[in-house]
Amino acid sequence: MPSFEQVPNLDRLLALAHDIGSATAMEDLLQRLTSAASELTNSEGASLLELDETLNSLHFVAAPWLREQPLKDIAVPLDASIAGWVFSSNEPLVIQDAAKDSRHFKAVDQALDFTTTSLVAVPLKYQGNTIGVLEAVNKADNAHYTGDDVAILEILALYAAIVLWNSNLEKRIRSTRNEFAELDRLKSNFVAITSHELRTPLGLILGHATFLRETIGEEHREPMEIIIRNATRLKEIIESLTEVDNYEAGVARIRQRLISMPNIVKEVVSSFQDMAASKNITLQVDVCDEELPVEADGNKILVALSNLVRNAITFTNEGGHVLVKVEPVTGHAQVSVSDDGIGIPAKDLPKVFERFFQVESHLTRRNTGMGLGLSVAKTMIELHGGRIWAESVEGEGSKFTFLLPIKPLQTKIPEQPFKS
Repeated sequence: MPSFEQVPNLDRLLALAHDIGSATAMEDLLQRLTSAASELTNSEGASLLELDETLNSLHFVAAPWLREQPLKDIAVPLDASIAGWVFSSNEPLVIQDAAKDSRHFKAVDQALDFTTTSLVAVPLKYQGNTIGVLEAVNKADNAHYTGDDVAILEILALYAAIVLWNSNLEKRIRSTRNEFAELDRLKSNFVAITSHELRTPLGLILGHATFLRETIGEEHREPMEIIIRNATRLKEIIESLTEVDNYEAGVARIRQRLISMPNIVKEVVSSFQDMAASKNITLQVDVCDEELPVEADGNKILVALSNLVRNAITFTNEGGHVLVKVEPVTGHAQVSVSDDGIGIPAKDLPKVFERFFQVESHLTRRNTGMGLGLSVAKTMIELHGGRIWAESVEGEGSKFTFLLPIKPLQTKIPEQPFKS
């Protein structure tokens, strides 16, 4: 290809390059490029063809010198056309007498009542991919196409390839977004229907099982406890799914009142002492002397912290340690749950708050669960305008921390307990 200094009409080419970098619509850019191809090669006309992967043929995307509608219905074959040869060989081609070339695809001339006498075509290449062809036809005064004409078309073809590639990329992005939106709608419908249909029978199971536990003999008490424990776990899963889904749908509601973060922390730690003791894990609490009043839905904060503590105990080996700490940090109450457990691989750390994400393989993991706890905790904290994050070193332990804004204390904080 010759240098830019050797190419005529350099100003026109630079102006087109500037247009490509602007927000000009794709159709307008392609029309300008084909017009420039026609004018700069002194041709009767020019056209742009793009690969249709579905039909495995080329179709016209711009041809300002022709009546476009007939062209839109024409599929130019890859194996029986000059454009197809250029596309497949990935090489430019000059035809000085189209009537004598067996590759000339006459269907276009017939559809347009047009006669092609000479032709120059170059491939559209971008990032190693051939995506189309740029053609100019019928050089004025029956002159022959030259190397300069090929050079000009190659520059314009590069411009056109960039435009088409970006346009197709935008289409794929929009299509992917639409697919995700549809999947999200189906997911939300599934969660809503499933939660609704399971709640009633599950409530009946728990109600009757709880009643029977008080009336049956001691020999049947343990199986009944297993029923109640697992039904309760299923109830928690349903509620977790619903909470996260409501948050993502923007319909989650919170009942705010003043709560004391140290009191919440003490209550949660106390409720998990038995679980920690069953694994010989030391569960400790470090609470400051300040009230740290937060305006929040106490039950939701309790659920968030409970999930973090349960997660820490679950993934800490026997004989390990878990510390729950609350302290003031620049106008916020900061709560952290630290453990010396198995830790989280660095590659998985950014995904730990995603719904259903589990670090270990479902085939090899030793711990039960659906990967909802951390997602629910994140949802609860963000509902209150807070922030939550995780730090971890694989094999050494993890630390989960959240911040909630402190509200200036004007009234005494109620001492009523929360429902766990």
